[in-house]
Amino acid sequence: MTRIPARQIPGVYHRRIGDIVVTALSDGYLDGSVEVLRNIEPAEATRMLSAVFRPARRTSVNCYAVYSAGRLALIETGSGNYLLPTAGKLAESLAAAGIDPAEIEAVLLTHMHPDHSAGLSDPATGARHFPKAELVVHANEPKHWHDDAAMERASERARKLYFQCAREQIAPYQDRMRTFTRAGEVFPGITAVPLHGHTPGHTGYLISSGGESLLIWGDIVHVPEIQVPRPEVTIEFDTDPHAAAATRRRAFDMAATDRLLIAGMHVPFPGFAHLVRHGDGYTLLPEPWDLAF
Repeated sequence: MTRIPARQIPGVYHRRIGDIVVTALSDGYLDGSVEVLRNIEPAEATRMLSAVFRPARRTSVNCYAVYSAGRLALIETGSGNYLLPTAGKLAESLAAAGIDPAEIEAVLLTHMHPDHSAGLSDPATGARHFPKAELVVHANEPKHWHDDAAMERASERARKLYFQCAREQIAPYQDRMRTFTRAGEVFPGITAVPLHGHTPGHTGYLISSGGESLLIWGDIVHVPEIQVPRPEVTIEFDTDPHAAAATRRRAFDMAATDRLLIAGMHVPFPGFAHLVRHGDGYTLLPEPWDLAF
């Protein structure tokens, strides 16, 4: 009897940028309500999603391995076991890609929200999931999430999922954490691009080699179906909504003007796309799957 598939295979996709290979790794996805969006009525958000055949707000969670100069880095670590069971799949994707976590020399974070940094370590044992890796992050991130006054002002959910999670996750890396404060190379072929607003240290990473470039822009968008045509729409998770919207417009302008290939943590997997101007707004054009690699 023919066996019917019962589950998807892990999400892995390779893309060359000059001499650098970037491997997209799916951590899964998160479903949620449009009620967390700001500067748009929920009914309008639902209408926009429905118009592009999205029944609800589904958020991809993507991570990226970067092979450069004979070394291996990982950008983001996914959700661990802090969020929904539909996420936290990075370990499966790493295994499918043939990547031993012990081979990863550096973990680069765009910021320290739980869908990005909660896969760093095991909170029950304190064990590092990437035992030999250096943790690289903008200095504003650990500073903010260790601010007791800011934690006290936050909601109960934010205290647990943002502040407490960040503290638990980076604690095992305290003796191997490197922070930066400005744009500059943080790994061979990878330049940090500060994109503050969503969080105080939110950062993109520009990967360049052989005349080709890729901007991994982190959380410039959470709901691309809405925020690309309507960049003024923010989300409850933004630390500074006004700065987040302004940074999004700046990133959009840069990507469209420079015809940059982008990858986003919440652009549908594998997340590679181009952005083009469309009237007064923008359109996101996902890059076609390339079997040739």
